[in-house]
Amino acid sequence: MEVTWWGHATCTIEDAGVRVLTDPLFARRFAHLRRRRGEVPPPEAAVADAVLLSHLHSDHLHLPSLARLAPGTLLIVPLGTEGAVPALRRLRRARGLRVAEVAPGDEVRVGEVLVRAVTALHDGRRLPVGPHRVPALGFVVEGGARTYFAGDTGLFDGMADAVGPVDVALLPVGGWGPRLGLHHLNAARAAQALAMLAPRAAVPVHYGTYWPIGMDGVRPHEFHAPGDEFVRHAARLAPEVAVHVLGHGECVRPEARR
Repeated sequence: MEVTWWGHATCTIEDAGVRVLTDPLFARRFAHLRRRRGEVPPPEAAVADAVLLSHLHSDHLHLPSLARLAPGTLLIVPLGTEGAVPALRRLRRARGLRVAEVAPGDEVRVGEVLVRAVTALHDGRRLPVGPHRVPALGFVVEGGARTYFAGDTGLFDGMADAVGPVDVALLPVGGWGPRLGLHHLNAARAAQALAMLAPRAAVPVHYGTYWPIGMDGVRPHEFHAPGDEFVRHAARLAPEVAVHVLGHGECVRPEARR
């Protein structure tokens, strides 16, 4: 089992011969954000058997990035996504993609891997004032290991029970601006989640990639520091967990199932 971090919330999970891609974002610049660290992921980053989309925000469901996927790629998305984002339905038809809409507890078989949708605590609307509210999700990818991709979420009661036993946790530890909004994890809260989930290994994601244009000098520690801060908090709250801080495009092979 291997995890590659491409930046932001975009990872490739390779397990049991299956490639699963999370929240692909392959843009140098979009909306008011630009990529400040790491190159735009290479074409091979878009090669996947299945793509997990955690929620509808445009830095997680990015239509131009989805247009780079090969025909036949399966998108696993929250229930109601195509109704809330008609452009995704048009892209699916134009590109020959497949879509499976899921709710927490639903499972999708992808080759030798089982993908299970789990609850997340996050605003799932397409826009902050969008009319369609679609619940955000996390996912557990189970093959030789059980890998939890949290997407975006805050801490919530019963988180460990909702996610279940996992071996590897891909946890957001920051964001794309000077302040995190409601229902996000920063480095300290992500370490609390780590203590609840008790995996064998963790990879911090969703930080140190995008930043608002013209705001390079505003709270720069919020861009650079979350990964190292997560390591420090995790050492105190979950010392038994091996934390792997990756650079963009780097991969790790965490230990498999206990």
